[in-house]
Amino acid sequence: MAASDRMVLGPLVGSIDQGTSSTRFLVFNAKTAELLSHHQVEIQQKFPKEGWVEQDPKEILKSVHECVERTCEKLQQLNIDITNIKAIGVSNQRETTVVWDKTTGEPLYNAIVWLDLRTQSTVERLLKRIPGKNKAFFKFRTGLPLSTYFSAVKLRWLLDNVEEIRQAVDDGRAMFGTIDSWLIWSLTGGKNGGVHCTDVTNASRTMLFNIHSLEWDPELCQFFDIPMEILPKVRSSSEIYGLMKSGALTGVPISGCLGDQSAALVGQMCFQDGQAKNTYGTGCFLLCNTGQKCVFSEHGLLTTIAYKLGRDKPVCYALEGSVAIAGAVVRWLRDNLGIVKTSQEVEKLAAEVGTSYGCYFVPAFSGLYAPYWEPSARGIICGLTQFTNKNHIAFAALEAVCFQTREILDAINKDCGIPLNQLQVDGGMTNNKVLMQLQSDILCIPVVKPSMPETTALGAAMAAGAAEGVGIWSLNPGDLTAVTCERFEPQINPEESEYRYARWKKAVLKSMGWETSEAPSNGDTSIFCSLPLGFFIMSSMIMLIGAKYVSGTGK
Repeated sequence: MAASDRMVLGPLVGSIDQGTSSTRFLVFNAKTAELLSHHQVEIQQKFPKEGWVEQDPKEILKSVHECVERTCEKLQQLNIDITNIKAIGVSNQRETTVVWDKTTGEPLYNAIVWLDLRTQSTVERLLKRIPGKNKAFFKFRTGLPLSTYFSAVKLRWLLDNVEEIRQAVDDGRAMFGTIDSWLIWSLTGGKNGGVHCTDVTNASRTMLFNIHSLEWDPELCQFFDIPMEILPKVRSSSEIYGLMKSGALTGVPISGCLGDQSAALVGQMCFQDGQAKNTYGTGCFLLCNTGQKCVFSEHGLLTTIAYKLGRDKPVCYALEGSVAIAGAVVRWLRDNLGIVKTSQEVEKLAAEVGTSYGCYFVPAFSGLYAPYWEPSARGIICGLTQFTNKNHIAFAALEAVCFQTREILDAINKDCGIPLNQLQVDGGMTNNKVLMQLQSDILCIPVVKPSMPETTALGAAMAAGAAEGVGIWSLNPGDLTAVTCERFEPQINPEESEYRYARWKKAVLKSMGWETSEAPSNGDTSIFCSLPLGFFIMSSMIMLIGAKYVSGTGK
């Protein structure tokens, strides 16, 4: 095809959106923010043991290459010239931890996903070294409580348990990074000169980063016993990190990098103090921009870096409420219970009944995150009767996502002192209209959904296009494209909402305290593992059988 026949749209920006469930590559028009094309590949999650969640870093990288190539093919089919793609941004699942060999380019272990719970015993061991076993001991330095959620304890577990990683560290071959670091290093050359970096938003989720000095903290690294030489260089969220070294977009700069929730905040254009958004993905994450002021929560929220859109630009902070299980509960209904064949069927099942009929679902599969930070919790479904069916359970699962958001919103309102009068939403689950109406009903405020829901990818594209040396996307408020939205208004009275919320809170209390990190040493949970108890039960059974025999022969 002649170049003159191709559609001229002006500068374009690509966005790699690497999430927990899938990888996508999307291309936007830098002048209008219009989404032109995209491709998506689902990512396999591995569960080698109960509570363990892993992914293959090579599969993740392969999925990125596939999405880029297929999107470029689609653009060419649409007669769009891919040489107009002037920059690429990266948005990624945060906290997920990768260690690889810089001489071979090979991962030294599977990526440990943010949801993973294997590090609970590591957390408890570390807590013993903290005065009063205070989980919030590092809060004013990192914004985070000590938890299985964050990268430092995952990295500590890898160093303690994987000999290949210990050896690579000793030999000076090991590199650590969250998914953004692994992708940028690999895409900019890998073992042949790849750039080992991360941005401030991803660094702020490791528990090794000082959110005030914006540097790796030597004292935190010493506490977790992490060698600082394996850490990536920390950069701003909007600058040229390096160039693509292979594929259809060879030579295009990678110039934007944001953790997925920060990317969504930017994509929703929440640049003012007090603006907030809620993203419904595998988990659910509500961020409220607090501007250049670092606000620390008294109600179980995290303090995190929202963005730093340029090397010389100020850093902005956010309060964050993190829920581990949102879209993952729908996937669980599909893959584990098999009550639906597709995720979309859950909306249909819920709509058919319009109520949970008193059934409440607390999907604490990975413990409870904000505002409880309770790793001992496990999922429960309660309030079941003989009338309960799969439709009610589907409705209860959607309602659970909304109740968890209500808990976070209540905490943000208390911390900020000014209640939100509407909630901006995004993410894959927002296509579910039953869920969005439920969310408005339970919050008792309007829920506002942009007509283009890919705000996470859009945020990374905006950061990439606005970078110094690229300069094709203006972030000036007057230049930002107006967004059309769908609005959901509350349709139930506040009294009913409060009643259902109170019942949910009761169910949450019942989910706590199920698990401890201590298990029987041989893994045998049988009652017969206790010898005296075993003798007692066996002798009782023999006496019972003997008594029946005697009574039977005495007739």
